[in-house]
Amino acid sequence: MVERVGVWVTSRTRDMFYGLGFFFLVARETFSFFRRRQVGRRVLSLQILFTGVEAVGVIAVMSLALGAVIVIQGLSLLPQLGQGKLIYTILIIVITRELGPILTAFVVAARSGTAIATELGNMVINHEVEAYLATGINPLSYLVVPRVIGVTVSTVILNLYFNVFGLLGSYLVTLFTQPIGFTEYYSGLLAALSITDVGTSLFKSFVFGVIISIAATYYGFKVERAPTEVPQMAIHAVGRGVVLCIIADAIITIAYYLR
Repeated sequence: MVERVGVWVTSRTRDMFYGLGFFFLVARETFSFFRRRQVGRRVLSLQILFTGVEAVGVIAVMSLALGAVIVIQGLSLLPQLGQGKLIYTILIIVITRELGPILTAFVVAARSGTAIATELGNMVINHEVEAYLATGINPLSYLVVPRVIGVTVSTVILNLYFNVFGLLGSYLVTLFTQPIGFTEYYSGLLAALSITDVGTSLFKSFVFGVIISIAATYYGFKVERAPTEVPQMAIHAVGRGVVLCIIADAIITIAYYLR
């Protein structure tokens, strides 16, 4: 029993330090990425296309549905309590500050996290990574950094789309339930919205993008030789990425209210 616990602790500690080392290496390569003339920029463009552009439809539907639910529930309940204007504050808190960044991160993790871990895992099995090393190409610079930058940028942009569709798209719902003038609705949102809310939302999406991309590339490279390891590492990448995003979200939210 003691031996198993010791092996587990040793393994977890080794993985933690290996993961931190991987993160710092990627961070170092990221800072020098744009100073180099390399074909990795094509990988960056394709990653933004897949993670950002192709996920706009999913983000739009999710945000519009969430905004519609909040507006319908709020307008049916809050006026009875004499707090009808509170609906704008609730929209900002729920969509902009909380659910917008985290739901966007879940979509990115499910789509791009799985795809990146699977792609890199298959490249390891097919000895493509070894071929890069043999030709003098750093796999971190060519395979990891463009994906990290692409996923991070896409996550931030998708979060902005989520806010636009969730806040302004929900206005369309009020036209069918309890019509509100667009000027009144827009003014109420601006009165409830602050620069801190926008900054917190963007910072969360940036952190989530980094977490998801690092987890996906890290577990993609952890594949060793068997094809059966690929789906296992993809599951680990998404699972760990989501858990770390939730932990980071809690830490940032606590820091926001303790400031």
